[in-house]
Amino acid sequence: MKRFFALFAALTLLCTGISAQTTACRTETNIAYRNAADDGYVDSLCRLDICYPVDRKGFPTVVWFHGGGLTGGRREIPKALCDKGFAVVGVDYRLAPRVKVADCVADAAAAAAWVVKNIASYGGDPRLIFIAGHSAGGYLTSMIGLDKRWMAPYGIDPDTAFAALIPYSGQVVTHFARRREMGIPDTQVVVDDMAPLNYIRSDCPPILILSGDREREMLGRYEENAYFWRMMQVAGHPDVGIREFDGFDHGNMPQAGHYVAVRYIRDFVKKRER
Repeated sequence: MKRFFALFAALTLLCTGISAQTTACRTETNIAYRNAADDGYVDSLCRLDICYPVDRKGFPTVVWFHGGGLTGGRREIPKALCDKGFAVVGVDYRLAPRVKVADCVADAAAAAAWVVKNIASYGGDPRLIFIAGHSAGGYLTSMIGLDKRWMAPYGIDPDTAFAALIPYSGQVVTHFARRREMGIPDTQVVVDDMAPLNYIRSDCPPILILSGDREREMLGRYEENAYFWRMMQVAGHPDVGIREFDGFDHGNMPQAGHYVAVRYIRDFVKKRER
């Protein structure tokens, strides 16, 4: 039922014209979110773009981390998330193997901290910041949302600063790019201090886990996320859900995921306003 419902919800939102609820937006690009300190690589990669509504205030914001295995990809603002009444921030971060995976996570934390501290100046509500991303971006989402050491240098507690986490097909075991750093093969599962699964707890932000079809996902990605979801329930987390999209593989599952994420954010805001 979870698989059918998730796909049905995505198609329903698509067919009923969720994009019709559009909002006039402005986009600002190539904003530096951390001090480069004469480091050209930091200066070129630690940048973000922001698309935000111009005709309203107090809107939610999605911080979006791109995929690419932590070794590739570039920042993006997914079209399906635009013009929906909230801001979207597309983030670049440094890439392995030029830097360590820990540096990628540190960049994600720095970008999220920039949004927390600056979104009000664009008209956004700093209490409604949703952290999201696909694949490697989903991993970064979970790491900075669950392991408090990454946001601590900015004086930010993710439990109160982030409204919710929305990882799309992210790894919850130690990322394979990190395992390569340690000379460990992709098929050897590791859960260490660089694994979201190591930070199961009941008091973290709400989580919506999105996954492609278990038969089409890569490297057992659905199953590891399903275990993550189950262990969050065992730990007593009050607000964690998982959606699996029938027929969608790892690469194209965001096509369905974006529609569910939009509905999730809108429902979250409605509940907050009651």
